[in-house]
Amino acid sequence: MKIEKINSYLARDQFIVEIITDNGISGIGQSACWAYPEAVKAIVERFNSLLIGKNPFNTEEINQLLMRTGPFRGSVLSGAISCIDIALWDIKAKFFETPIWNLLGGKVRNKIRLHLLLGILYGNSKSKNEGLYNSAKKAVKDGFTALKIDPLPDNYYDLSLDKLIKETVATVAALREGAGDEVDIILEIHRKLTPMTSVHLADSIKEFNPMFFEDPIQIDSIISQSDIAKKVSIPVANGERMHSIWEFRELLNNGGPQYVRPDVGLAGGITQTKKIAAIAESHHSALVTHNFLGPILTAASVHIDACIPNFITQEYSLDDESEKNNYLISSLKRDGGYIMTPEKPGLGVEIDKEKIKKVPYEPLNLNDQIPYRLDGSNAFSV
Repeated sequence: MKIEKINSYLARDQFIVEIITDNGISGIGQSACWAYPEAVKAIVERFNSLLIGKNPFNTEEINQLLMRTGPFRGSVLSGAISCIDIALWDIKAKFFETPIWNLLGGKVRNKIRLHLLLGILYGNSKSKNEGLYNSAKKAVKDGFTALKIDPLPDNYYDLSLDKLIKETVATVAALREGAGDEVDIILEIHRKLTPMTSVHLADSIKEFNPMFFEDPIQIDSIISQSDIAKKVSIPVANGERMHSIWEFRELLNNGGPQYVRPDVGLAGGITQTKKIAAIAESHHSALVTHNFLGPILTAASVHIDACIPNFITQEYSLDDESEKNNYLISSLKRDGGYIMTPEKPGLGVEIDKEKIKKVPYEPLNLNDQIPYRLDGSNAFSV
């Protein structure tokens, strides 16, 4: 069997690839480099001459070929390799008429625990604080056992340290009260704080026993991120913007056990994310797969979650179940706060070819992504 054709789709704010073989089996994948999908598309098209004629079963060889062909690295390149790798695993598993997890060592669990992105469909995670309390109560009633929010005030970058701490603590308190003590809460900081501010905040929210404190500082330095994990007494999670096994190795070697957060659509696909899971396992660290971009990446993550021993919880957005993803046909079944381990051959998600043609491409507006302080400076340059 050989790769015969590669189709690219820009739909909504996503880049999706379809790889077609000469015997008619096709597979799909998606990139998680969501800020630059056009750039990912250009790299995938640059790879066409390398891929046509290749045996799609040779996922490791193809992964290495694409990574090593040019002496360049980065998230756009890794995003392109990742979506191709996912599509190749989809083809391989369809050929053998089995789920992808069965080719990765077999399942170790029958269902995948989810942590819900609470702000989507359940009410804005910024609602202070009655709305957040009620949203948490509703999500727990619906069966979710872990909830995630960004607890920082909208104008966090212009607040005094005292006000920043007090407002954030009040938000976390509302979440904990609504969730109760049998539900895990996760606090996503989105790389917004300075190292010392993040340490202070971590100490202030310890009483609420968060499952973890995620991405407190900018991703520029792996050593700086590792240092935070050594300075705070609550669990830390990192990795959603990392894109190689070597970055994760350095994070864990320098920062010790913490939750690792690879995104299968950015970190080298299924091939490399499985390796990251093994590196984390050797450090007694749990894998918490990052994902919010739709059913394709949810499914790819679930296949990894199903077969690794050190999985804890899968990030999940109810957007997966909304009409905005109606051009994707998913076989995943959610039962309360869990997705059942998929049994359909391959990835378990297909493209509706007619519908995807009608989906407009609406890329992220890069002009409004940066908050600015009152003094006119970039608030993310911390």
